[in-house]
Amino acid sequence: MRSFFILIISVLSLGGTSVNPKEPAVQEAITQYYFIRHAEKDASNTQDRDPQLSEAGVKRAGRWAKIFSEVEFDVIFSSNYHRTMNTARAVADTQQKKIEIYDPKKLNDPEFQKKTKGKTVLVVGHSNTNPAFVNLLLGENKYRDLDEKEYGSLFLVTISPGAGRLPSCFTSTKASKMPF
Repeated sequence: MRSFFILIISVLSLGGTSVNPKEPAVQEAITQYYFIRHAEKDASNTQDRDPQLSEAGVKRAGRWAKIFSEVEFDVIFSSNYHRTMNTARAVADTQQKKIEIYDPKKLNDPEFQKKTKGKTVLVVGHSNTNPAFVNLLLGENKYRDLDEKEYGSLFLVTISPGAGRLPSCFTSTKASKMPF
């Protein structure tokens, strides 16, 4: 009799978590943002506000493509500068993705949020915009602008939906910065 009771409890526990068994449980997806700064720029002309990548920058962009070979991005964003576009292109070409332009002055606006919710996203930005963007997502001023000579940092921000029956605006957000 005890075995029968355990069997019944086991079968009932397999029934799922939905209140109505005909409705599947709704589970929001995790959103992951990978932020990298553009690779080294050609600094030979100090008057050029939109320089190309230097030789070292082209090599670093190729290394980013290799580093991200195991990450399948849903969306790849870049600011509209040669150095960011060329850094993003190295990754986008290997994944056969289109690069979408974002406006650094409109960080995390409603359109961006809608486009990226529940997705894995690469954002190629700048020494000042990446930390600002990460801080905005975290809701705190945690990261300072990057040093002008720092090109190999990766910020990873993961936004997890809240647990239980809390509204979807309750999220768990964490970020980490790793040098490459």
